[in-house]
Amino acid sequence: MDFRKKYRLFLSGILILCLAGLGVLNYIQIRDRIPDSYIQTEGEARPDRVSPLVTEEVKADMAEASANAFASDSYTISYKYLGLFPMKETQVEIRDPVYVIPGGIPIGIYLETKGVLIIDTGTVTGMDGLNYEPALRIVQGGDYIRAVNGQEIMEKEELIEAVNDCGGEEVVLDLERDGEKIQVKLNAVQTEENAYKLGIWVRDNTQGIGTLTFLTEGGGFGALGHGINDVDTGTLLQPSEGKLYDTTIINIHKGEAGTPGELSGLIRYRDSFICGTIAENTEAGIFGSASSRLIDSLGTEMLQAGYKQEIEPGKAWIRSSVSGEVKDYQVEIVEVHRNEEDVNKGIVLEVTDPELLELTGGIVQGMSGSPIIQNGKIVGAVTHVFVQDSAKGFGIFIENMLEHVDI
Repeated sequence: MDFRKKYRLFLSGILILCLAGLGVLNYIQIRDRIPDSYIQTEGEARPDRVSPLVTEEVKADMAEASANAFASDSYTISYKYLGLFPMKETQVEIRDPVYVIPGGIPIGIYLETKGVLIIDTGTVTGMDGLNYEPALRIVQGGDYIRAVNGQEIMEKEELIEAVNDCGGEEVVLDLERDGEKIQVKLNAVQTEENAYKLGIWVRDNTQGIGTLTFLTEGGGFGALGHGINDVDTGTLLQPSEGKLYDTTIINIHKGEAGTPGELSGLIRYRDSFICGTIAENTEAGIFGSASSRLIDSLGTEMLQAGYKQEIEPGKAWIRSSVSGEVKDYQVEIVEVHRNEEDVNKGIVLEVTDPELLELTGGIVQGMSGSPIIQNGKIVGAVTHVFVQDSAKGFGIFIENMLEHVDI
């Protein structure tokens, strides 16, 4: 075999390998874009075929619905690459259309923890002048204290009183750690007459400002789009009770590269300003019941919920009242991660509205929960800002929030 023929065979082999590599890469890219599951609204068509290279086979989950997959409440789509290579099976659930009242207004949040949250341990000085660390390596940040010597406690004051009542004797704490109940024993240090300390830093409540995402027809609400975590431990706070309060934005600190901006507001923690009660604090946001006053303030406009397979890169809007009135500001949906494991990062968006960029620099703390609207449907809520680019941020799919309310 002469040199030319060998060279041609070599080039042909390289070409085949390149084409095969491109095919594999294309296969992986298409497969990753296909949702593992999605919700389809009753009466609406399935999404368009994901690629001309991919064939689809629809399978009804109920035998009696085999003639018409849409007669069932759910079905499966089997995807094949080039009609030959299996790619993925997507579970589809059919639901009635869901309508909610979009929010966009600021809310004051007050949350009391279920028990007393341990932030950290520390050193205490005893009456003898020596330093002690009675809780070191016994308790840890993120533990919840449920009881002291069998006495249930809910607040810091109750913890202090229970420890002082021990009179220096051994203290038994009932803790909840990562969902498990445990007991630990500590020796309290006497710091002054009739006063004892365990050497722990604790917290029993938190406050802040966020944005209301939606109200349901029955008066339920969803807000924030992400959970409320303790600022020191990162622990998702377990609420015993919580309230929403009327809030007025009094200042806007614009976001800059490396420094997230922030909304500063006036929250009046009086009963007459309560506008809702918080029932749940979850990774997808806070949820509960709105007062009649809050319901009346938002009006009656309702938007249909749009699910993740309906969202597409391109023009959209976020609803916010950072200017003092509720307005829709234009954004660009840059990416849609339909299989994202982090529930708060399914949508990547960029603020393009000149007015909002002038007001805030983009997305700032306190705007979490602002509804994302595309093609006349509410499809998600703002969750986080990019620290290095305040014009960009993440959003959550609205369907993840709707799982926590009764429609």
